[in-house]
Amino acid sequence: MAAMLVAPAVLSFVVAVVVLWLLLTKFDRIALDVPNARSLHERPVPRVGGVAIALGVAAAVLAGLAPFGLALGLALALGALSFLDDLHRLPTGVRFAAHLAASGALAWYVLTPMDPVELALVVLAIAWITNLYNFMDGSDGLAAGMSIAGFGAFAVAASLAGDLGTAATAAALVGASVAFLAFNFPPARVFLGDVGSIPLGFLAGSLGIVGWRNDAWPLWFPLLVFAPFIGDASVTLVRRLLRRERVWQAHKEHYYQRLVRMGFGHRGTAGVAYGAMLVCAGAALLGRAQAPAVQAAIFAGVTIALAAFAAWVDLRWARYLRTSGGAT
Repeated sequence: MAAMLVAPAVLSFVVAVVVLWLLLTKFDRIALDVPNARSLHERPVPRVGGVAIALGVAAAVLAGLAPFGLALGLALALGALSFLDDLHRLPTGVRFAAHLAASGALAWYVLTPMDPVELALVVLAIAWITNLYNFMDGSDGLAAGMSIAGFGAFAVAASLAGDLGTAATAAALVGASVAFLAFNFPPARVFLGDVGSIPLGFLAGSLGIVGWRNDAWPLWFPLLVFAPFIGDASVTLVRRLLRRERVWQAHKEHYYQRLVRMGFGHRGTAGVAYGAMLVCAGAALLGRAQAPAVQAAIFAGVTIALAAFAAWVDLRWARYLRTSGGAT
């Protein structure tokens, strides 16, 4: 069974490495991310890493090592649209409409018949995870690490449950993400771009629902696996809404952005985030098949730990603002 996970991961990794090398040596001026007042990087970096991840996973599919399902097909369609957005900014309404349409198609296909209200909540949840992945892709190595930890947990859990199709797809995503991280670890030579972050977020939500439908894990499992991203993005959004800010505009208020700006740097922030990701993934795998009371205790315990860490960052950030004269 281990070979069924290793093979798609290795092929996806190799193809993604080759594609990244070609992109960075032959097409390094495409979709450049030029630094601005809201950026954490200081020089233009190409936003094409998602292309390599897509082609790496596609290679595993074409080789018969991973299945081509609706979730993957919709993710690739969103990737194509997002690549256009990286090249020529598309209207926000067009992008969000596409995210909702893809989320709705996936949820309807996988979960019907289902109560309409519950189905609508699932659609909104998938669309939210699709976008939060994009929000959290702002520090070198961060999104790649979350992909490795998150989809790695999916691959292990699905394999243990006998859901080999989901396991192989997740393994291919891990392999391509490892290849991307080799080029994205601080200092990054390439970024994911929307072409990478949007499909990865969509697949995080979609495979989470597919695995739940296939009884590979309980519904809380994907929420805990991706909790470092879900928590940061959700809390930050609520705070900005309460302050009546324009939430669709770029900013530097995420917890990971604050860590970078407080002196942890991209490497230090990545290290802290990787620790949180491994704790969440490990706890989710540990509790997946336990009694309901144990599952609830594990979920609550990790949630409290993340909240405590967030509170520590808030306190340190307030001190940083005082000592830096209030500069944000």
